[in-house]
Amino acid sequence: MNIVITGASSGVGYEAVLELILNTDNAVIALARSEDKLETLSELALTLNPDCNLITSRFDIVHGDYTADLIPFVKERIGSIDVLINNAGTLINKPFEQITQLDFAEMLQTNLLGHVKMIQFLLPLMRKGAHIVNIGSMGGFQGSVKFAGLSAYSASKAALHTLTECLALELADRGIKINCLALGSAQTEMLAKAFPGYLSPVKAAEMGKFVADFALSGHKIFNGKILPVSITTP
Repeated sequence: MNIVITGASSGVGYEAVLELILNTDNAVIALARSEDKLETLSELALTLNPDCNLITSRFDIVHGDYTADLIPFVKERIGSIDVLINNAGTLINKPFEQITQLDFAEMLQTNLLGHVKMIQFLLPLMRKGAHIVNIGSMGGFQGSVKFAGLSAYSASKAALHTLTECLALELADRGIKINCLALGSAQTEMLAKAFPGYLSPVKAAEMGKFVADFALSGHKIFNGKILPVSITTP
């Protein structure tokens, strides 16, 4: 499988990469903004599987140059794509009365528009039978309990959920499946920064393994689905 994953330098994305590289048949392009963290990821991956095919690259899904940088890089390294995992994201925790238009813009750019760009630019490289996995949130899942301070974050994730449902129809003729995992909490750096002192019952490695497994096989059963992945959020 040829796999591209964003937000690979920490948290769930980092752990998903470590799961995916255990199979030497997988070629994984891991993208993130932090080159130092990507180097650490590469070193750890080689200790887990010296024969792994992991390719890392610093890339900003919002501001990066897709035409000049990303597309030629992907074509040269793997040629075509079987799986795209849109995992990159950010979170701002502020009361609604204090949150600014710039905060909302940042949430929408990173949690929605960056993924829109990834899908649009990489579609020509996707094989028939490819699977796109968007990483959403229980915060944007309809009917779930919402949390104070996460209005912008939850709204941006809800938009990603609806985009997933729309694209399932548009991409059907091309044989490309798309699903969205609405993740509950997992113990990541982003969670610790947003909610100091809170400990999630789910480890980042556990959630990362689930994401990796679903990306490889979930499209055999699901398409256009927003799937809640949580043991704590009703």
